[in-house]
Amino acid sequence: MTTSRSRSITRLHRDPQKLAGARFDALVIGGGINGAGIARDLTLRGLRVALVEKEDFASGTSSASTKLIHGGLRYLENYDFKLVFESCRERRILQNIAPHLVRPLPFFIPVYQDDPRPLWMIRAGLTLYDFLAMFRNTHHHRILAPGPAVGLEPALRPEGLSGVPQYWDCRTDDARLCLENILSAAEAGGVMLNYMEAKTLTPTGDGWRLGLEDRESGAELETEARVVVNAAGPWLDRICALAEPAGGGKKLRLTRGTHIVVPRINRGNEALYLTAGRDDRLFFVLPWGSLSLVGTTDIDFEGDPDQVRPTSADIDYLLEETSRHLQDVRIDRSQVVASFAGLRPLLAADGGQASKASREHKIFTGGPGLYSIGGGKYTTYRAVAAEVAAQVAERIGRGGGPSLTHRIPLPGGRTGHFQSFLFRNTRTLAREFGLPPAVLEYLLGQYGSRTSSLLSLLHHEPDLIHPIAPGSPLLKIQVAYAVDCELARTPEDILRRRTSKALNSGRGLDEIEGVADLMALRLGVSAERRRQWIDTYHRRFASPFGEE
Repeated sequence: MTTSRSRSITRLHRDPQKLAGARFDALVIGGGINGAGIARDLTLRGLRVALVEKEDFASGTSSASTKLIHGGLRYLENYDFKLVFESCRERRILQNIAPHLVRPLPFFIPVYQDDPRPLWMIRAGLTLYDFLAMFRNTHHHRILAPGPAVGLEPALRPEGLSGVPQYWDCRTDDARLCLENILSAAEAGGVMLNYMEAKTLTPTGDGWRLGLEDRESGAELETEARVVVNAAGPWLDRICALAEPAGGGKKLRLTRGTHIVVPRINRGNEALYLTAGRDDRLFFVLPWGSLSLVGTTDIDFEGDPDQVRPTSADIDYLLEETSRHLQDVRIDRSQVVASFAGLRPLLAADGGQASKASREHKIFTGGPGLYSIGGGKYTTYRAVAAEVAAQVAERIGRGGGPSLTHRIPLPGGRTGHFQSFLFRNTRTLAREFGLPPAVLEYLLGQYGSRTSSLLSLLHHEPDLIHPIAPGSPLLKIQVAYAVDCELARTPEDILRRRTSKALNSGRGLDEIEGVADLMALRLGVSAERRRQWIDTYHRRFASPFGEE
């Protein structure tokens, strides 16, 4: 951890007036992972860039994933060898530029005698998987006999078990990975604004004029850009309709992915990759601290993207299939701690079963410099961003050349070998700040090389060392830092995306009052706004099944 760099606090202020009347080289619509990655790539090329997001960064699909950075083992069934190769390459890159957020995780695939995918098929697939990763994965796969496998994971049902292949992918904090791309773009001079909605999109002959609405104040303003990048994810077709009122055709096929969080199922440290009996779909049971994360479904969605919610059918599907596979595991709706759902913005050209639809991406062009990105998967966001940024730079006539994002670490990623970084800094920071090692390990895993910057707030505000509520693992300093340095604007931003407290036991309900108090003080908002925050949070998270 480099002292001079990590100790400096980069405070970020949300300033809509930086957009008013300005003209940018490129304006990105959408603050999910693709938009954030594109904004980062463009700013690192030296271009003048703005990004607007109508909610919080990563508030849509990019905080509703399975929290994995993976090569896409199941895509081999669709012969998507190019996508798997690209995903394995990107997995390795993300481990290098964000080692605190992208960490190896072992997986078990229990294969039973009546499964549609026999052991020989899984073995062949994993051999190809290792090959496409150029044998650079954390470990090569291996096949465990039933006895040793059940010894390592006692939750596995031993009857009819043929064998258990083990392979490696990576887990991540999806919302924070997206946020670090936003922070990187801001550090490089980009104007990053959440709660700013694009309402109109008008061609000017040499670019675009955008009408924007500040959803915090209700104020309207205009800005211009030579190029507009539509990275709105599930809302892509809506943004296209602003530019092409006559209609440019439907570009996306949306599918809903639901996840549930339940009491810990994984008795070992491995994730489980299971086959559903109902439809032969593959789904995950991931270790999630003292809990397990189960998902996902893959169901076509025709509704309003703003209203996507976990459905009773989705939740029952995950509960039933998980219980079917494992011994002494009987979970029902009363045990669900939390649930969430998101939409995959797949390409409309793909028909057939939703889970078989390709995750390839496509760049649509239109008007005087409008680029819209459909499809893709979380793991390959950086490669997609590099492709889009290269096209934008070519159109503008500046910022060309290869992308820099594969070799410049994300803001918290300047750690080197992460386990060595963790060991070294846990001891150093424990001596300086007196925090327990377990707390420091958690903070270092969240903030990486930014942890010293976070803790330096204690030099001026020592009271921030305390929990935000009695007995809570969430510290006041995390809330203060999220407001001062991570553009958090509401308690949900902190409890759901700057941290994952909303998906853990209690769903942040014990912390909401304390978070709202500290945020209101730091942001200078009224008592009425504070009460609105709390009421909205309770409406969305009081039930483990979301807003009902």
